[in-house]
Amino acid sequence: MSFSSDVKNELYGNISKARHCQIAELSAIISFGCRLRIDGNESVLELEQDNNRLQRKFFSLINKTHSFDKSESVSGHKVIEVLKTTKIIDDEKLKGAELDYINKLIIQQPCCKKAFIRGAFLSAGTISDPNKSYHFEIIARTSRQAEELREILEFFEVRAKIVSRKNHFVVYLKEGSQIVDVLNVMGAHKSLMDLENVRIVKEMRNSVNRKVNCETANISKMINASVKQIEDIEYIEKTIGLSNLPDVLGEMASVRLEHPDTPLKELGEYLSTPIGKSGVNHRLRRISEIADKLRNQEE
Repeated sequence: MSFSSDVKNELYGNISKARHCQIAELSAIISFGCRLRIDGNESVLELEQDNNRLQRKFFSLINKTHSFDKSESVSGHKVIEVLKTTKIIDDEKLKGAELDYINKLIIQQPCCKKAFIRGAFLSAGTISDPNKSYHFEIIARTSRQAEELREILEFFEVRAKIVSRKNHFVVYLKEGSQIVDVLNVMGAHKSLMDLENVRIVKEMRNSVNRKVNCETANISKMINASVKQIEDIEYIEKTIGLSNLPDVLGEMASVRLEHPDTPLKELGEYLSTPIGKSGVNHRLRRISEIADKLRNQEE
């Protein structure tokens, strides 16, 4: 089972006790995941997604917010009642009704906003496996609906972006911390902890990799510098001889040749008068300058 399915399975069982929050979630499910179908002379409101658990939650919310006899279909006068309750329409007319309409009256309270986001995700959302990548998205029908959903998310400081995909608009998140926040907002606390555990492991692994890469780069830099220093010393020895260098540089050159792989700090300890890393670096740089001058004279 995918991580997205795990999150949704957790949220299917999450139904607010307050009727206003139940209406908000139902409104989102309709707005993002239902269609109006004409069956003979009757209008039928049905889910676009063939999902038994979403179907059960859909009718559970309808039965909790309406005085209908418990049913598994929404048709005829029930369609108008449900759409009026969720503020998608405000009269008896279904003709021209736009299901993507989000009425801000039903999401005035923070708890209702949370329920609405949860309903939108259950109807039209997915989340990738965090072991592979961080990606959360909800597909909106129109740009207006996408912008309104983004505004609701921003109320909780979740900064979503929108991209057009074919005939739809996708509201999405790419940052792990933001996805953690939206899981918390929707009430998917178990999934949130699972995601956090993955993030911790990934961040530790990345931290180790960064340190290894840094150390590898430093070792490579040290080796390259050592090779260059030895080349310069050998060139001086071949051209004018190390004995023609000032005493401190001649000794430094000899010590470097004897200890080609030794770090600068340790190298200074082999001198007759030990010096620190900066002193060793300064002497080797002077040797390199002498070698460069000799090469230029040859040219």
